[in-house]
Amino acid sequence: MFDLRPVGYVIGLLVTALGLTMLAPMAMDLLIGDPHWAVFLESAIITIVSGGLIAVACANGVKQGLTIQQTFLLTTSVWLALPFFGALPFLLGATEARFVDAFFEAMSGLTTTGSTVFSGLDDLPQGLILWRAIMQWLGGIGIIVVAMVFLPELRVGGMQIFRSEGFDTFGKILPRATEISSRISVIYIAITIACTFAYLACGMRMFDAVVHAMTTVATGGFSSYDASFGALPAAAEYVAVIFMVLAALPFVRYVQMISGSPTAVFHDSQIRVFLTVTLVLATILTLYLWMRAGLSEESLRKALFNVTSILTGTGYASEDYMTWGSFPVVMLFFVGLIGGCAGSTSCSIKIFRYQLLFTSIKAQIQKLHSPHGIFTPRYDGRTVGEDILNSVMAFFMLFILTLGVFSVLLGMTGLDFITSVSGASAALANIGPGLGEQIGPAGNFGDLNDAAKWILSAAMLIGRLELMAVYAILTIQFWRT
Repeated sequence: MFDLRPVGYVIGLLVTALGLTMLAPMAMDLLIGDPHWAVFLESAIITIVSGGLIAVACANGVKQGLTIQQTFLLTTSVWLALPFFGALPFLLGATEARFVDAFFEAMSGLTTTGSTVFSGLDDLPQGLILWRAIMQWLGGIGIIVVAMVFLPELRVGGMQIFRSEGFDTFGKILPRATEISSRISVIYIAITIACTFAYLACGMRMFDAVVHAMTTVATGGFSSYDASFGALPAAAEYVAVIFMVLAALPFVRYVQMISGSPTAVFHDSQIRVFLTVTLVLATILTLYLWMRAGLSEESLRKALFNVTSILTGTGYASEDYMTWGSFPVVMLFFVGLIGGCAGSTSCSIKIFRYQLLFTSIKAQIQKLHSPHGIFTPRYDGRTVGEDILNSVMAFFMLFILTLGVFSVLLGMTGLDFITSVSGASAALANIGPGLGEQIGPAGNFGDLNDAAKWILSAAMLIGRLELMAVYAILTIQFWRT
């Protein structure tokens, strides 16, 4: 019989931890004398007690490791349970949000998507603004652990290629996750602190610097202003570019760097391709803006910032790029479907899958020219097994199919074609803003109908967990195993 207790135990612990983090925004509101602190106290009590009860009830089923089936279920269930409790401050607080809006915001935060249903951010209690940033920051470090520990073991979308990175965890998932998490946490906190000081050096307020450092390193994109980076100093855009790029690189390379391999970053072909793609796309958009409005530092800055923001899935905007013309809009739509590196806080399809796709295509073309030759696909100097290539191809096909299904579902709720397709893409690839007046960089998702918000929430979850990790538990065979 399928034992749910080990899964429930871990979920209970994580829910309890989430409740404890609610004490930070409570302290913020207490410090500045905002009565909104009571909302976080109430939310924290509900969350901590609920998580504690779940953990205690399931504690007698704890084992040394998790089975593959339990790991699949845990990976998905965590990203359902945490947004449920993370929505409480929005339900009980100043926004007085309905459950669908509160859940959407929490799901967007914890999956680091960055789409928001709230306007008037400039006037919200600082505790709520900080809570949005905390959720993204936690979601960022959480997805790194999932990508480095769980997904390679579950053979999701070709992620098994990274099992050889020194983190072979089969049969010992939880103990190994704890070890890896401790190393990553130190690096993650260090980068966040560095980003905070860099923002302060640009003239940002301490509160804004902390909030934006957390959402930058998480490549989440939540801002404390409706205008996002349009309300911040221009120099902050360059700082954001640097730290969005750092956050989009594989954190395993940082672990290797501090463990005595300082050149690990430079030897990773995934990193080289990602940096090249970023520079090429930014250059193309810069040249377009220069031809359109003349040479200026502002055009360079805005092109570099917005390309990096969309490519990494952060979703910040310095201005409404919908007004730049049709070329940048189309370009940025497809840029969002690229993504950063595997094992980072970034999202979408990811660079390594495109590398494996093109490697496979190259091998097939070579076989056409030389039918009797042997051409083996390779990645980073290593032979790529057929199971990995099949997994990557399946991921691409499933991603396109899922994008189409969600676009159709959104269209059935009454949304227009641009909003449906771009909204599905923004949610599934965890980018943040869509296209058009309603959900574009100058708008938000607040005016969408409830059905569309639930559909987009599901897309955010499925996209963040690399599709197949979620789809697997929806099959009859999964529960019969």
